[in-house]
Amino acid sequence: MAAKVYTDKDADLANLNGKVCAVIGFGSQGHSHALNLKDSGVEVVVGLYKGSKSAPVAQEHGFPVLDVSEAVQKADIIFFATPDLKSASIYETEVAPHLKKGKALLFSHGFAIHFKTIVPPADVDVIMVAPKGPGHIVRRQYLEGKGVPALIAVYQNPSKQAKKLALAWAKGIGATRAGVLETTFKEETETDLFGEQTVLCGGLTSLVQNGFEILVEAGYQPEMAYFECLHELKLIVDLMYESGIAGMRFSISETAKWGDVSVGPTVIDSSVKKKMQKALKEIQNGKFAKGWIAEYAAGLPKYKKLLKDGEKHSIEKTGERLRGLMPWIQKKNIKGAQAAY
Repeated sequence: MAAKVYTDKDADLANLNGKVCAVIGFGSQGHSHALNLKDSGVEVVVGLYKGSKSAPVAQEHGFPVLDVSEAVQKADIIFFATPDLKSASIYETEVAPHLKKGKALLFSHGFAIHFKTIVPPADVDVIMVAPKGPGHIVRRQYLEGKGVPALIAVYQNPSKQAKKLALAWAKGIGATRAGVLETTFKEETETDLFGEQTVLCGGLTSLVQNGFEILVEAGYQPEMAYFECLHELKLIVDLMYESGIAGMRFSISETAKWGDVSVGPTVIDSSVKKKMQKALKEIQNGKFAKGWIAEYAAGLPKYKKLLKDGEKHSIEKTGERLRGLMPWIQKKNIKGAQAAY
């Protein structure tokens, strides 16, 4: 049975009437939620720590900028637009002391609630609205009269209005224009982590780097390896994004199709699938979360080393030079573009 898709007619912005919505953080998701809600007629305040570089940006957009504790005291709905592990300390020091019955906590990812780095009191609603796209796309689509699909979930519902609040928020950011699906904090967290680790980020980057290395080690020019293993990837992903895997196959040559269906499964084979299943198991049983929390607490030494090692990979130098020959590619300096707080 197909999941129900909620649209504009299923959501009522009136459920946010008279409520103050505090957006904690003003990075990718924070700024888009805040601006879209404001343009939808919702009262929004932004909560930031003293000295935050995001404060003048939020003020330029016309938002009252308050210390997090002040924002929480004033707000009826508190939205965490902060990194997963940073959210826990913000909650303990700035949010929890000011929570009262009838308030609601809102998240765009279930990690903190599902893995209990945040344990809210039983008398507050706990909901999720998770757009399936980055913040700048959420904002751009809203301004174009469109929307980015989103997920909603309800974890606690003492008010008996939590789902209505989630749908209203989703409507306020434009998500119900595209369609909203209901999930759970558990399902969203575990599937999101699995996708990031094994396909979208970890799987993809490892596949690209290994393909590049194999061609270069076999004596081919690194430029040729870059074009084949990274540059053209976008063309294939765009076709899949627009028309699915079958649609992508319709658009490529017969030789490419034959290589796809006959060789691809011998590379990404049952042994790889077993490793992916192991990764999922470690997400489900909490091993990944426990390790990530411990790494964060230790100051991120392994995390920083692995990222630095990745930046030194020869594909990066080759790609930087080749992208310089392609003026049609928009140059972006996105290092450090984490959710600002």
